Amino acid sequence: MGEQRVSIVSDQNQMQQFVRRLLDDLKSMEYMLDKNMFEDDVIRIGAEQEMVLIDKKTFKPAPVAMEVLKKTKEYPWLETELAKFNLETNMTPRVFEGSALSDMEIENTQNLEKVRQKMKRSRSTIFLCGILPTLRKFDLDLSNLTPKKRYRALIDSIHAHLQGSAFELKLAGIDELHIKHDSPLLEAANTSFQVHLQVAPQEFATMYNIAQALAAPCIAISANSPIVFGRRLWHESRIALFQQALDTRTSHEHMRQRSPRVSFGEAWLDKSIIEIYREDIARFRVLLAADLEENSLDELAAGRIPKLRALQVHNSTVYRWNRPCYGISDNGKPHLRIENRVLPAGPTVIDEMSNAAFWLGAMIGMHKEYGDVQRVFSYADVRDNFMKAARSGIDSKFTWMHDRKINATELILEELLPLARVGLEHRNIQTADIDRYLGTIEERARAHTNGARWQLRAFTKLKERVTDDEAMTVLTACMLDYQVKGDPVHKWELPNVEDLKDYRPFKLKVQEFMETDLFTVQKDDLIDLVAEMMDWKKVRYLPVEDKSGCLVGLITTRKMLRHFSRKNAAETPKTMVKEIMIEHPHTIGPQASILDALRKMRDNKIGCLPVVVDDELIGIITEMDFLRISGRLIERLGAMEK
Repeated sequence: MGEQRVSIVSDQNQMQQFVRRLLDDLKSMEYMLDKNMFEDDVIRIGAEQEMVLIDKKTFKPAPVAMEVLKKTKEYPWLETELAKFNLETNMTPRVFEGSALSDMEIENTQNLEKVRQKMKRSRSTIFLCGILPTLRKFDLDLSNLTPKKRYRALIDSIHAHLQGSAFELKLAGIDELHIKHDSPLLEAANTSFQVHLQVAPQEFATMYNIAQALAAPCIAISANSPIVFGRRLWHESRIALFQQALDTRTSHEHMRQRSPRVSFGEAWLDKSIIEIYREDIARFRVLLAADLEENSLDELAAGRIPKLRALQVHNSTVYRWNRPCYGISDNGKPHLRIENRVLPAGPTVIDEMSNAAFWLGAMIGMHKEYGDVQRVFSYADVRDNFMKAARSGIDSKFTWMHDRKINATELILEELLPLARVGLEHRNIQTADIDRYLGTIEERARAHTNGARWQLRAFTKLKERVTDDEAMTVLTACMLDYQVKGDPVHKWELPNVEDLKDYRPFKLKVQEFMETDLFTVQKDDLIDLVAEMMDWKKVRYLPVEDKSGCLVGLITTRKMLRHFSRKNAAETPKTMVKEIMIEHPHTIGPQASILDALRKMRDNKIGCLPVVVDDELIGIITEMDFLRISGRLIERLGAMEK
């Protein structure tokens, strides 16, 4: 979304004018390709660093991007992103040779430190991760949309194309997540380290296909997005979340295929970049228009290189994981790039640069070794590998060349790292840099640890002792500490609950605190069943819901004791829930604070609060939840006294 002057398509005339310019731009690109007008004697690299802004005390998202930008006006490389809690830096394009990789690392490190320093006196700082562990669903409310015309136009246009009633997120890993959301701002949960490689136009198709083949092993070794809203899901959940966040399709009875705007692609590229643009124009309707003063065909006729703004606007709304890019170099010549969007942000800058070096080197190395990879790969296998890597990360097993089965670490250690070294050496990258970056990948593979594996192990360990929110907070605080220190992730120790001395749950909302794995009964269920369930699951409260999931009552152990203490209880074995339940229990909404919940329970002398939205039961809070938090606070205070 680099194009600033865009708007939602307001009428048929505007749509037709934009489509006309879009087709002209495509013709102009075809003409420039036919006339060999593109730069082909140099290879450059570049990168974009996305980041999350978090509160230093709570480690939750901090929607302060606009305030940060006011403090950093002298930094033209710092830009907004979709949400108010995201920012992005753009690194200087540089020739891919010599010290290019270490120079990029230095630039990225210095840029991040400059932003940190500007934020030093505030309550917030920057954080690198594919998906922030402490991110909450309500953080993705439209109130956190960055207040710029292009973002509002994009969100409104995507929403206008929605065929169903809401955007849905369905993911299953260790845990399961199935939720609806009212806007495509779910996409803002994702942050990436996007790497650009300039390629000669005559080699674009071959290089693009290699990028597709390499997507899976790159995800496997770099995965860093396993936790979404407190659920342990795919190792690189960012892949599924991004697609589903912008997916306007709905289910139908028929078998018609419709492609999502976020996709891996449908087939190998055969001859030219033009095939991708034709596919995207034919398959995806225009979402945004732009005020276009330039006519690309007229520019070519006048001997000038066109900017192809219509094509770039449309390309910015179709999200391929390996995205084709058109640009104009400082020397005035047009060029083509492949933008790798599969790499997540973090865990540290050295991890990111190692991921980038691995991809860049393997791109060159595979091109030298195999040329056209269509001869040795099935596209169906490459696409399947991509989804396997997103789900299982470093634990994946792939179908590689010539239908060979191989696990991710073996593939990386035995085949791809040697190819990456050949590729980097071919570009005359400094030997010390090759050893450092590829050495990090090798050590990570041998330790079988990337950001996702570390987070999953850490979060699971923490959940055994504390609430989900505290576990996510400790996890994020520990990751931030390691990021500042700069050690690569395979050297990190797992956190302990004692590592965070200043956990502050007081501002939690009910929906962050409530239990959502509920056991419930219905009005016509037998009391004997209720008694057994309470005994089996060691619970003191059971919500009563109807077949639609709406709360209609509450059963408590006190009610159960009164029932069974009656002399004739044994004589009424068919007593049903509706005969003894509390018909109108006190409830609370998910947006209330836990202090509100505590006061309500104390004032009404109750030990349980069902959480409802429009009568629908979505969670429950009990006195045991408060006991766990208060117990941990007392433990911390005791530790501070020692």
